[in-house]
Amino acid sequence: MPATDPRHDDPRHADHRVHGMGTGLEAPTWAPISGEEAAEVVARFPAAGTLQGIEWHSPRPFSAGALVIAEQGTFFLKRHHLSLRDAAGLAEEHAFIAHLREQGVPVPEVLTADSGSGTVVSGDWIYELHRRVGGVDLYRERQSWTPFLSPAHARAAGAALARLHDAAESFEAPARDVRPLVSSFTILPAADPLMQAEAYIAARPALATFLADKPWRETFARLLATWGDGLAERLSAQPELWTHSDWHPSNLMWDEAGEVAAVFDFGLADRTCALHDLATALERCVIAWLRIGEGAPLVDFPAVQALLEGYHAVRPLEGEDRRTLAALLPLVHIEFALSEADYFAGVLDDADSAMLAWQGYLIGHADWFESEEGRALLSAIATQGVLT
Repeated sequence: MPATDPRHDDPRHADHRVHGMGTGLEAPTWAPISGEEAAEVVARFPAAGTLQGIEWHSPRPFSAGALVIAEQGTFFLKRHHLSLRDAAGLAEEHAFIAHLREQGVPVPEVLTADSGSGTVVSGDWIYELHRRVGGVDLYRERQSWTPFLSPAHARAAGAALARLHDAAESFEAPARDVRPLVSSFTILPAADPLMQAEAYIAARPALATFLADKPWRETFARLLATWGDGLAERLSAQPELWTHSDWHPSNLMWDEAGEVAAVFDFGLADRTCALHDLATALERCVIAWLRIGEGAPLVDFPAVQALLEGYHAVRPLEGEDRRTLAALLPLVHIEFALSEADYFAGVLDDADSAMLAWQGYLIGHADWFESEEGRALLSAIATQGVLT
């Protein structure tokens, strides 16, 4: 399957770059949304009105997105290939967003197309249109695994995450179907995590083919032996709920006081548990993974403290919660890392990036926690004492 459709090639955006797997920007896999394309799609959403122009193209790598200006305001237009998201997959996300809006969480309004659906399909592509939320998009050019600008932002993000978890408790949808690029929660809480990993991989043929010549079972057994003792029992006792699953400041809008004004980008959301989401937030925000191997410290300890303090102020974290959080952190990324490897191997036929997701992300990040700094981070989380 070609990575892009010639219909979307636009020489005016030949210099557009997106976030890569490292620190640099790369040519996009998914070509930016053209003006003609945007006009055709926006016209299908009656509440938007006629397109006036495109204000900005997103540097996110897994889809194409743009801020568009129409008669009735500013909107975020997002295009996915149908191999990544179909109407049913986006309906899962939209239902969660709608529930959070009903509970008072500041999330985007998902517009309805003239078909009565929240999506528009054209050829191999599917589109969604969200009304722009309030606040300033301070982190929109920043990659995941880059830090907060201040501990105050970390504290605000922790409190906002806790409020989202409170609102999500009454959302009772089941876990998502098998899809690429979703932070699912099946392996670590299983009674036999290695057997569940077998099932996870078998359900994704491209991933199974990619891993066929690799000692992945031995790798999983080693990681579980190092970090998994008692973890399944801890996690199986956690109440499940739908979570954001990509809690990074680039997915938050900010007000002038440094508080979270809105939350967006629910593409990775799934039914996990609150501590899984909190561990994911720590993994995304407080460890400078993109500088690993440079010899400099990676952990932003003030942000760790502030994020947990903010969360604790809304949803108290008891000592057992913090110990479970610390036990989970070294492995919290494994299902999304597998999902990334599946995406690169299956959707893009990019074996090099799939290997980076497997070796550099899944294995490398877990192994880093055996370092002195990694152990210090886990100790700080587990033994922090009473949070203020």
